[in-house]
Amino acid sequence: MNIGFSINRLTAVIIKEFTQMWRDKFTFAMMLFIPVVQLILFGFAINSNPKHLPTAIVSSDNSPMTRSFITGLQNTDYFKMVETNIDEKRAEFLLARGDILFIVRIPAYFTRDLIRGEKKPSILVTADATDPIASVNAIAAINGLANQVFTLDLSRGLRDLIPGPQPYNLIVHPKYNPEAITHYNTVPGLMGTILTMTMIMITGLAITREFERGTMEGLLAMPVKPFEVIVGKIIPYVFVGYMQQMVIVLMSIFVFKVPVEGSIILLMLATLPFIGANLCVGLTFSTIAKNQLQAVQMTFFFFLPSMLLSGFLFPFKGMPNWAQTLGEMLPLTHFIRIMRGIMLKGNGISEIWPQVWPILIFMGVALVIALRRYRRTLD
Repeated sequence: MNIGFSINRLTAVIIKEFTQMWRDKFTFAMMLFIPVVQLILFGFAINSNPKHLPTAIVSSDNSPMTRSFITGLQNTDYFKMVETNIDEKRAEFLLARGDILFIVRIPAYFTRDLIRGEKKPSILVTADATDPIASVNAIAAINGLANQVFTLDLSRGLRDLIPGPQPYNLIVHPKYNPEAITHYNTVPGLMGTILTMTMIMITGLAITREFERGTMEGLLAMPVKPFEVIVGKIIPYVFVGYMQQMVIVLMSIFVFKVPVEGSIILLMLATLPFIGANLCVGLTFSTIAKNQLQAVQMTFFFFLPSMLLSGFLFPFKGMPNWAQTLGEMLPLTHFIRIMRGIMLKGNGISEIWPQVWPILIFMGVALVIALRRYRRTLD
């Protein structure tokens, strides 16, 4: 036997590998496409200094000074006024549902008390602190802005008020996570990311495994319809998903000390459509992929944008509009809001429903695609 090195044999192996890789068009495309997606997502969509954050104004003092302050908030680019002059109840509901991140409250007679100097009027800023990163820079901008705006207004004939101590109080109230504890924010998000990864991975291999092990012929010979096969493969993993969820919830409470302000029963019920959506995605990948390797590749291709665009790692409101649009299409985005809402805000069904129905629609679409792609033959 010739055991010496041969450049000809090495060249033959290299050519063979290139040929085999080129024939597997799907894998080759994934190898080229995934780095491009990563570059776009990290380069354009990820922003650790979010701006244009949705804000509501609850003002009982409509004066030039307060209007200057509100205009100044907008000019910082950190705040986007989506609701102005609404009542307290409406503002609190929007904050709990996650439609806004800040409530700026200006009390009655603020300008009168400021000019008279008899007592310090207060501006109260309530911030949704479930994601501390999203609000920290905006809160810092408020502190500098208020002094700048009111100093300019007071300088117009009211200079005697400027040299003394600050003639007003700016009170910032970080709500839901006032101590900015990191794992209060990350642990609810981890529930969704873990379930997404495991559920899609498990069911992504379900049908391709049948073909590779040679058991698909027996499954096709059974008098069952495609819908029965798909649902039959999903239901066992629903129980697996719930077991994972129970473990994560128990660890969240007893290990990480994350408070659960809302209903545990509602939390578990809201998990069902999310598990179903991910299982349907996994089965859809399983019906498309030709082998288990392709199914795993497709799983990672779906998981990466889900993790980056859902608001789990980076503030959702800090992403550009096109990235937020893509993120709204992903079940993980809505599930993270549901978990944070129930655990940290004590949300009920009325607050979480706007996040539940997009998951149900996504699950229905994925299920229809899986049924259409299901093959009744071995070829």
